[in-house]
Amino acid sequence: MSAKPCETSTFNALNNKSYGYNFCYITQKINPVAFSYSIFRAFFIEPIPLVFASITFIKEDFLYMQSLLKIHKLVFLLCFFLSLATLSSELSAEDSFTGHSGKRMISVGADYNFPPYEFAGEDGEPTGYTVELTKAIAEVMGVHVEIEMADWQSILKGLHSGHFDILQGIAYSDERAQNILFSSPHSIINYSIFARKNSPSINDVSQLKNKEVIVQNASIMHEYLLDNNIQAIIIPVKTHEEALRLLASGKHDYALTANSPSLYLSKEMKLNNIHAIASPISGQRLSYGALQKNEELIAIFNEGLAILRNTGQQQKIHEKWFGALQQSSFPWKELGLYAAYIIIALLLAIGAIGIWNAMLRKEVEKRSSQLKAQQEQLIQADKMASLGVLVSGVAHEINNPTGLLMLNLPILKSAWEDALPYLAQYAKEDPNFSLAGLRFDRLSQELPYLLDEMDQSTLRIRNIVNDLKDFAREEPNEITQEVNINQIVSTAIRLVDTTIRNTTDDFELYLDKRNPIIIGSAQRVEQVIINLIINACDAVEKRTNAIRVTTTQSLDEKEVLLVIEDEGRGIDPANILRLTDPFFTTKREQGGTGLGLSVSSAIIKAHHGTLAFDSELNKGTSVTVSFPIYKPNDAMEGTFINTVHSEPSI
Repeated sequence: MSAKPCETSTFNALNNKSYGYNFCYITQKINPVAFSYSIFRAFFIEPIPLVFASITFIKEDFLYMQSLLKIHKLVFLLCFFLSLATLSSELSAEDSFTGHSGKRMISVGADYNFPPYEFAGEDGEPTGYTVELTKAIAEVMGVHVEIEMADWQSILKGLHSGHFDILQGIAYSDERAQNILFSSPHSIINYSIFARKNSPSINDVSQLKNKEVIVQNASIMHEYLLDNNIQAIIIPVKTHEEALRLLASGKHDYALTANSPSLYLSKEMKLNNIHAIASPISGQRLSYGALQKNEELIAIFNEGLAILRNTGQQQKIHEKWFGALQQSSFPWKELGLYAAYIIIALLLAIGAIGIWNAMLRKEVEKRSSQLKAQQEQLIQADKMASLGVLVSGVAHEINNPTGLLMLNLPILKSAWEDALPYLAQYAKEDPNFSLAGLRFDRLSQELPYLLDEMDQSTLRIRNIVNDLKDFAREEPNEITQEVNINQIVSTAIRLVDTTIRNTTDDFELYLDKRNPIIIGSAQRVEQVIINLIINACDAVEKRTNAIRVTTTQSLDEKEVLLVIEDEGRGIDPANILRLTDPFFTTKREQGGTGLGLSVSSAIIKAHHGTLAFDSELNKGTSVTVSFPIYKPNDAMEGTFINTVHSEPSI
C-alpha cells in the first residue's frame, strides 16, 4: 500500500526542510495524532485478522496471542512518545533559527573603525550611520539582526566563510559582483589621496607609481591599485586610523583612504600635518552584500531601504550623522561681552547708513547699466535670427549658379577630352602651339587637374549651401528623429571648416565607427556642435595649438559622448559655473552676446543630455556632451583622422 502524502517520516521531513517548510512537515508538526495513527494501524488494527484466525485454528494458544497483543500496545505507546519527542526537538531547532521572539535571525558584519559610517562607540557597542540604517531596516521588515564588528579583512573573510549572512557597508566592484550579490546603494563614498603638507602635490593615481601608498587591507582601494596595475608600493593596514597615524608620523609617502572617515579621524586624533591633495577616483557605491545563496536577504534589505527612503527615515538618519547642525547653547557668562558688541554695532550703524545709501545708489546704476546691456544683446540676438533667414535666402540663390557649374563642367571636360587628339596632332606640326598663353604640352597635363579641382570645389559649394539651408530651416520642437551623431558632427565641421583652417594647423576628428544613434532634432544638435567648435576656435591663440573632436560611447553603452578639446587659454575657475547663464560672456569686446552656451545647454537638456566643462588656465578646455543612446551597434571602434589636409566630410 502506497504511503499518503503526509505519511512521510520525520527524518525525511527534516532533510527536506530549508528556509521554508513543505506541506507534510507542517501537518506533522501541528497534528502528531496523524503520525501516531499510522503506527497504531500497523501495530494494532492490522494484526486483528491474524488474532481471530489463531483463535479458530489454535485455541490452545489463546494466552500466547493475548500476550502478543499487549506487546503491540506497548510498542504503540513507545512510538507515540517518540513522535512527541521528535516534534519537540524540531520546534527547539526552529526557535534557535528564528530567535525567541519568532523573528528571523540575521548575522551582520561591520567594520569596527570606519566612522561615521560604522564604528564601536565609547561603550563598545556598534554605532554609526549604517548601524542605525540596518536596525531601522530590521524593524520595518520584522527580522532580528546581530551586528558583529571586526577589521575589514576579517569581516570580508567571514562573509565568504559563512560566519556572516550579510555585510552592511561593502563597496561595489565588478570583480566582487562575481561572488557577491549587492543591494541598491545606500551611500556614495569618495576616496582621496592624503599626504603630509610638505609632500609633492599629485592629481592622478598614475603618479603613485613606485610610491609607498597606505591602504586599508582588502578594501576597494586596495583592489583598485592591484587591478589597475598602478605599480605602487602598497602598504596594507587594518584600519583608516592606522593609515593616517602612520602617514602623520612621517612614514611612507601617501594614503589612499575614504574621505569622510579620514577627515573624521584626523579631527579626532588632531592630525594637523596631513590633508587631502586630490580625489581622482569617482565615488564608490556602498551597499549591503551577501553571498549568492542568500539572495532572499538582499531582497529583504532592498525592500527595507525602499521603505525607509519613501518614509524619509533614511534621510533623517543621514542628516543625523552627516548633515545635522549642532545647536550651541547661549553663553550666559559672555552676556556682557555680547552687550558691548551690540552697543558698538548700534553706534556704527549710524555711520553705516550714509555709506549704505551711497552703495545702494551705485548698485542701482550698475543694475540699470546691466539691463541696458541685456536689452542691446536681445536686439543683437534678433539680428542674428534675421541673419539666419538672410543666409537661407542667399544659400538658395547660390544654388542656381552652382547647379549650372555642376552641369557644364562635365560637358567642358568631355569636350576637352574629345579635342585633345586633334590638338595633339596640331602641336606636332607646330612646336610653338599654345593655348591661353601656355604651351600645349604643359596645358594638356594641367587642364584635367584644373577641371577636376573646379568640379570638386563646386561640389563642396553645394554641400556647404545645403548644410546652411538645413541649419537655417525651421523645424518643430518635437524631438523624434533618429539622429546619427557622426553625420551631424561631419556636417557641422563642413560649415565651420574655414574657421577651423584659419585657427589651427592641428585639427583631429575621431568618429566612433559603431555609428551611435540618438533620438532628437538634427538641426538643434548641429547648432550645439557648431557653437562649441567656434568657442574652441576662439580660445586657441596659436596655430600650433590643437583642437580635437571625438564621438564615442560610455563604458555601459547607454550614452553617446561628444568631446571637444582645445589647447587654448582655458577658463577661469570662477567663471565655469556661470558659463551657461544667459548673457554671461568673456568675449563681449569681440561681439559675444552670452547666449550661445545658454541656448546650447537648453537644447541638450531638452534631449535629456548633460553638458560638462573641464578647464585649466593656459592649458586648454574639454567640453563633454552626453546623450542617451538609441539602439547602439556592436562595431569596431573608430580611429583618429587628421583633417587638416583633407576634406572634413568623413
